[in-house]
Amino acid sequence: MPVIDADAHVVESDRTWEYIEPSEQEFRPRIVDTGGGLLRQQWFIDGKIRGFPRPVGAISRAEVLLGLGRDVRTPEEASGMENVGVRLDHMTELGIDIQVVHPTIFIEQVADRPNVEVAICKAYNRWMADIWKQSNGRIRWTAPLPLLSMPDALDLMEFSKDNGAVGVFMRPIEGERLIPDPYFFPLYQKASDLDMAIAVHVGNANPKVKDVMSGAPNAGGFPSFLLPIVASFHAVIASGLPKEFPKLRFAFIEAAAEWVPYALKDIWRGGRAQLPDDVLKDYRIYVTTQTSDDIPYIVKYAGEDTLVIGTDYGHFDVSAEVDAFRKLEKEGNLEPHLLKKILEDNPAALYSI
Repeated sequence: MPVIDADAHVVESDRTWEYIEPSEQEFRPRIVDTGGGLLRQQWFIDGKIRGFPRPVGAISRAEVLLGLGRDVRTPEEASGMENVGVRLDHMTELGIDIQVVHPTIFIEQVADRPNVEVAICKAYNRWMADIWKQSNGRIRWTAPLPLLSMPDALDLMEFSKDNGAVGVFMRPIEGERLIPDPYFFPLYQKASDLDMAIAVHVGNANPKVKDVMSGAPNAGGFPSFLLPIVASFHAVIASGLPKEFPKLRFAFIEAAAEWVPYALKDIWRGGRAQLPDDVLKDYRIYVTTQTSDDIPYIVKYAGEDTLVIGTDYGHFDVSAEVDAFRKLEKEGNLEPHLLKKILEDNPAALYSI
């Protein structure tokens, strides 16, 4: 089994949007300076400022996190995939055979109009397909889809699957809809048919909800991006959605995992659903853990077959730790069979690698 990084990233650049079709150039994202120089540049898309083309405050934040015992440093040409060879060499140095790469800009809403979202998603997926081809299969990825237009989303899924994608990228809140909404059922059926996972990544595609939840001082992304993951996990299980699609796999990514017992206990205590004893395994639900988690405690509720781990490679936030795999091996105090499951068996099952 290969060692698989279940949560890595790529940071989009102007190079990404070179893959936009000539007829859709009017929708191309462009970089604008919002005041403050290089580290305050943002994307301008569909008439609005949306996201960053590079990690904001990367150097200073990397130094702070390193002082806290977490290394987040990556070669710049690797985080943006300008040089795939450098990325692969760094993965080898870190003891990682395969990375499953998620986008950066799509953590939030990228467009209001369906035709703009279609153009941007198609360009991103073409770009990642090219990167996958250069990586000899070591870079796999999840596909952001234009969910404002379900027919276009379903069409793009097949291209993505044929070009290295192992999952569909989703946010816990997709506009005005939550993950169990029947609107997404055609997506889930096709993902089942194509053997693709549904990767629910930290994020928030509802600008109003995000802005309200971001209002607390020094809150970071905890209320606006991380907490929706907990609610989404709860909703998927309580709604019985996995029983509607008995082959579909779900992953809840980049929010640690110590909240899993809390969410499951709420469902059990509230009598909201009749759950199997090994609910995550039976429902094919996976969760990314972190080296700071109390993994033996989580396993009591999540089981041994549903935890995976990622580095958050390319980012400089609370989840990032490029040497997470080595740290888990050296300091995790886990039984060898459980360590192997988290690093190899479980992510291979999740992403069908």
